[in-house]
Amino acid sequence: MNEAVVRVENLTRRFGEFVAVDHVNFEVGAGEIVGYLGPNGSGKTTTIRMLLGLLAPSDGRATVLGFDAFRQSEEVRARAGYMSQKFALYDDLTVMENLVFYGGVYGIRDKERIKATIELVGLNGHESTLTRSLSAGWRQRLALGIAVVHQPKLLFLDEPTSGVDPTARRAFWDLIYEMAESGVTILVTTHYMDEAEYCERVGIMRDGKLLAMDTPSNLKAKVIPGDVWEVFAEPLQDGLAALHDVSGVLRVGLAGDHIRTITERGMKSDALQKALKDKDVNVSNIAPGEPTLEDVFLSLAR
Repeated sequence: MNEAVVRVENLTRRFGEFVAVDHVNFEVGAGEIVGYLGPNGSGKTTTIRMLLGLLAPSDGRATVLGFDAFRQSEEVRARAGYMSQKFALYDDLTVMENLVFYGGVYGIRDKERIKATIELVGLNGHESTLTRSLSAGWRQRLALGIAVVHQPKLLFLDEPTSGVDPTARRAFWDLIYEMAESGVTILVTTHYMDEAEYCERVGIMRDGKLLAMDTPSNLKAKVIPGDVWEVFAEPLQDGLAALHDVSGVLRVGLAGDHIRTITERGMKSDALQKALKDKDVNVSNIAPGEPTLEDVFLSLAR
């Protein structure tokens, strides 16, 4: 890994008796895209707020861009960009006016810098559009532009694609890759399992604990305890019940129009087929499946 831009050691935050972040440790290297994956309430946003010095830790320490995140928070915020879950945009201002205003907060007066930011996030032609008229996807781009107008070396994105359609999500990730290629380090939180696949490394949070952090491929290889099977059978509910009772089946669940099963390594599909036929379940196909980060999360959460 490249030189650490973010270094977290035993970072902890309590709210009374509730532990929101529980002795978390990780590093983020320069130029990395690191995903912070977990359900709502798992501690992702609280972690970012501590890294930005917006919230004091109960224990532990963190350095961001070489500065103490808590004692030198102004230096951190001047050099980092932050796109929060509920980004603040002024609906009565145009796209250009929003960027000029927020740029001014960072001391940016150069109109060329503002124009370059508009081009970077793909808002060309929308400079005079009132923000209230923008769709969710375009508002998202404007919020990203505000977060990067001062050209930060580190960017925190807190569930940036929540509430937008799949096409806008994909376009937004194209922007993230473009910025990473220019040398920006990115830490992005998400609860979308498929989205985390885009990251170079992924940390998985649950109940304030960092359960694991590694590349998606390494997590799948190390964490998932067996082989994945896609079982196409009818009726689905009967098939689900039959597979629950099969020796060697570790997990079984519905996946749209079929059943997704994880078995002990080396188990043959014949055992699954026999169990289903014994319960008068019609089997049309049993095929090997590809592990996903959702499988990783469920395995860790157990």
